[in-house]
Amino acid sequence: MTQDVPNRNWSYPTAIKFGAGRISELADHARAAGLSRPLLVTDRALAALPITATALDVLDRAGLGRAVFSDVDPNPTEANMQAGIAAYQAGGHDGVICFGGGSALDLGKMIALMAAQRPGLSVWDLEDVDDWFTRADAAAIAPIVAVPTTAGTGSEVGRAGVLTNSETHRKKIIFHPRLMPTVTICDPELTVGMPAPITAGTGMDALAHCLEAYSSPHYHPMSQGIALEGMRLVFENLPVVYRDPGNLMARAHMMSAALMGAVAFQKGLGAIHSLSHPVGAVYGTHHGTTNAVVMPAVLEFNRPAIEDRIKAAAAYLGIPGGFDGFRARVVALCSDLGIPKGLAAMGVQADRLDELTAMALEDPSCGGNPVAMTAGNTRALFQAAMGDG
Repeated sequence: MTQDVPNRNWSYPTAIKFGAGRISELADHARAAGLSRPLLVTDRALAALPITATALDVLDRAGLGRAVFSDVDPNPTEANMQAGIAAYQAGGHDGVICFGGGSALDLGKMIALMAAQRPGLSVWDLEDVDDWFTRADAAAIAPIVAVPTTAGTGSEVGRAGVLTNSETHRKKIIFHPRLMPTVTICDPELTVGMPAPITAGTGMDALAHCLEAYSSPHYHPMSQGIALEGMRLVFENLPVVYRDPGNLMARAHMMSAALMGAVAFQKGLGAIHSLSHPVGAVYGTHHGTTNAVVMPAVLEFNRPAIEDRIKAAAAYLGIPGGFDGFRARVVALCSDLGIPKGLAAMGVQADRLDELTAMALEDPSCGGNPVAMTAGNTRALFQAAMGDG
């Protein structure tokens, strides 16, 4: 295991404590964020693992308790949120530590957002539409500390969370500026034990964020540069950590790429996410893996609008062959990582493509796609992504 990971304190876009072993600082940073009785929110599988016990031991030794909520689905719902709020209120907690992958990070944020809001305010009233976030009482949002244990979602540096409506099976992006964690601890040692499929799926999620931000037509040069460098880190380091899980330096680079993807997609997302969100909501598929499955088809779909831009990216990344070479590299990476070869292989049924198309067109991500998405071309894009010949 490589041990020469640099320790850094970054202040963009929030306070980030980056380095191997920095989970040992969790209690200090939680206290500095104003937490004295935190609720650690994680997922069911992670709750039983040694890295979670280590984090709880750090809190317990500092007198902050070891309260845990782990009733978190892979695609968390408002039912998970309500259960978490009940645990938060019953324990008299004063803040949330989001510990885990995207599901735990997103749900922890939702608990912090809604636990003390006025009666009658629904989480769906705070969807990322116009200025709906102003409906919430910002002062009632509990402090948030984020500790990612995967390298993909980037939710640890985001001002939103994704929640699935269990009745409609629609994924909604819930936004508030105060959902940005007060402090984030990025310790690559926490990612070493990820199963290979999760390493692959979360890493491809980071690539999707960077690629879609880079391809978005909106003007945001800062995000453009961050997205390009984030893609480089993924292409160079994701195959390494997949083959050699203990390579700590490569794990650190992937954590950086995840941060960068989430910062970059302020510029916009696109068809990759507008397709994967409904598939995940209906079929419960892993978000990053679903992004990877549809990525080649979306690249081809967007080719008329992004070919020159992708040629420039390929040149920077050292990928020969321009657009075709870039797309081929994506396909080869998916193959090397064991990504399913189409949505059909993930269980998606052709007779539900009309339903999924309608859901994709409702997803806010489609507004950032460089090619306008219509019912006809989105249905055809889903069919192309099925991979069933």
